[in-house]
Formats: sequence, structure tokens, C-alpha cells
Amino acid sequence: MNGVTMEVGAVAAMRFVKDGIRAAKLVMQHTKHTLLVGEKASAFAISMGLPGPSNLSSSDSISKWSKWKENNCQPNFWKDVVPLDSCGPYHAKASMDVKEGGCSTRNLMGIAEPRSSLVGPHNHDTISMAVIDKMGHVAVGTSTNGATYKIPGRVGDGPIAGSSAYADTDVGACGATGDGDVMMRFLPCYQVVESMRLGMEPMLAAKDAISRIARKFPDFVGAVVAVNKNGVHAGACHGWTFEYSVRSPVTVDVKVFTVLP
Repeated sequence: MNGVTMEVGAVAAMRFVKDGIRAAKLVMQHTKHTLLVGEKASAFAISMGLPGPSNLSSSDSISKWSKWKENNCQPNFWKDVVPLDSCGPYHAKASMDVKEGGCSTRNLMGIAEPRSSLVGPHNHDTISMAVIDKMGHVAVGTSTNGATYKIPGRVGDGPIAGSSAYADTDVGACGATGDGDVMMRFLPCYQVVESMRLGMEPMLAAKDAISRIARKFPDFVGAVVAVNKNGVHAGACHGWTFEYSVRSPVTVDVKVFTVLP
């Protein structure tokens, strides 16, 4: 996302092309669209000169997949379904707590059902970065392989503007990581930037965005990093201890900051 022009480029569910972040930038630079997905996103990236189609499987990913299959494809992200066999195909349960008249009885109080998150520091690979150049221009980018054991076709919060990243040169930027299926429902990075626009310091803006999610989903795992246009930064998290790094012209090396939940 270009914080000067507010242009966004994104790709999702893109296979056979390794460099998703470069493909996203090409969408922003060479199309009037915001988001390309699936097979056509791969074809676009290759047509624009990125290497592919390539086999992106590694020995580690194949081993993890094999062990998962042996464990009857557990854990996974399905709910309220029954499998035809141990790994599907899956079908909705015949009875879904529906009363006479066809109205569901679940979540009538507006409280989300407990969610056992499959996202953690050891199965998560999102990278979100915010940059302020010498002219004060702000940009952000996010790259992720997605959630381990996801259902095919799933799109996470990485390519969703305002969720995993957001930038406005007049204000600052935000990057996020964690359980994207929950976080994208709240657009936390958009919330962070808008809070800073209203005068909130990065620390309070980050904590406020995370607390909005935690009130509805107390079991979720996630974090945001906020930075204003002057380079003041802070992070907030829930469900894990989070670290982020900062490099600036006045530092000799990268400095790592630890954020406690």
C-alpha cells in the first residue's frame, strides 16, 4: 500500500509463484485493480516476468502434510460438519441447533463461540513491514503463506487492505499478524491509523485495536505494530508474547522490541 496515493496491490490464493509481495506490487503498478486471486493471479505474475510456474513444496512442508493426513487431517478449520471419511469431503450436520421456524439458536447474545486458535509462533509466517523514506512518504507490505491446515480456497487477512496493513503518509502506518480469520473482521490496521489521525499515540492506538478484537474473541492470537509519521512506534498483542524489529537512520543495527500480552 502506497500511503501517498492510497493505491493498493494484492494477490491471494496464488499458487506456483514464490514472490507474492512482488506480484502484489505489480498489481498496484500495472493495473487499476486492487486484488487478483487464484490461477489468474499466478498467470498475471508470470506474464509480468516473475519466475514460474514453480513447485513451492519443501521437504518440511511435505513431511508436515503427510503427518497431518495420517492424523485423519486433524487439526483443521472445519466446524459443524461430518466427514465422508477421515479427511472429507465434509457435509453440514443434519441438525444445527435449529428451532421450529428455521432460526438458529446459537450466538443470540452476540458472543462468539469459543475458538481454539491454530495460529501460534511455531506455525505462522506472516511478515508485515512499514517504511518511512527520507521524504516522509509511508508504505506498507505484507506477505504470508497463510494458515497451516487451512481449507483450500481460504484467503486470510494478508491481502485485505486495512487488516494486515494500512498506510497514510499524513498519519502513519500499521502492520498486523496473527489469526487473520478473526482479525480481518475488525480491520485493526485501519483502526490504528484512524485512531492516530484523531490524536491517539501509537501505543494507545495499538492497544485499542487489539482490545476491540479480544472483547469478542478472547481466545484469539494476534498483534499489531503502529508507527506514526514521525517514527514513534509501539506494539500490542493478545494470546502470545510478540516481538517486532525497528531500523532507523540513528541506529547502528536492528533493534528488537518485545511486547507482552
